[in-house]
Amino acid sequence: MSDDLLVTRRGGLLHVTFNRPAQRNAMSWQMYEGLLAAIDQADSDADIRAMVLRGAGDEAFVAGTDIAQFAEFATGQDGLDYEARMQVVVDRLEACRVPTVAGISGYCVGAGLALAAASDIRVATRTARFGVPVARTLGNCLSMNTCSLLVFHLGPSRTKDMLLRARMLDAQQAADAGFLAEVCQLGELDSTITAVTDRLLEHAPLTMWASKQAVRRLRIANLPDGDDLVRAVFSSHDFHRGVRAFVDKTPAEWTGS
Repeated sequence: MSDDLLVTRRGGLLHVTFNRPAQRNAMSWQMYEGLLAAIDQADSDADIRAMVLRGAGDEAFVAGTDIAQFAEFATGQDGLDYEARMQVVVDRLEACRVPTVAGISGYCVGAGLALAAASDIRVATRTARFGVPVARTLGNCLSMNTCSLLVFHLGPSRTKDMLLRARMLDAQQAADAGFLAEVCQLGELDSTITAVTDRLLEHAPLTMWASKQAVRRLRIANLPDGDDLVRAVFSSHDFHRGVRAFVDKTPAEWTGS
């Protein structure tokens, strides 16, 4: 297991820590593979009763996928392959056998927001910020599955406002939308997570499993295909210019082509 993703077992809890604080815990391909392995562990070990996801440090939960990896993309198929890989991770997390708790401090952006949305319960400090600002940063788009997650949790109007205006929601706005179960002060995240997981460990595992699976099935029951959207955007000049501009820390110039 890479030091960029730490997995520790404490009693009936499996703790997963995204451990790249200098990069605001941006996800590498290896970290995604490590997260899948952690989900496998939670699914296969009957003594694990809940899983906690955290970002190292206070600045970020996960600030998206490491953008440098997008520089390798040459065609729309690369975008489809990336989103297919992301869907596997998100689907596996959402379908995990045990309750999952995302403890969020600081930025929860892009792929980080998808991971948080795929978790069952989200608690956050008042410093937390949520968004997918790709309309002003990279010029890419979300998969249909990720859009569905956001609409399911935030509603269509708030999701479109977040995406079109590249808005960031603060913790109170996310709580008001029903996205967060608890909001706490910066130094209280550990104790807030513990209070949530202590409660979960008291409850009937099969009842919780059936409840979360039922909600997941409702979300994906009528999920349409969106490959044409991903292919068009990831093959565009705007996306490739956006990645270069992001890496070079220069303003992106959008042409709609």
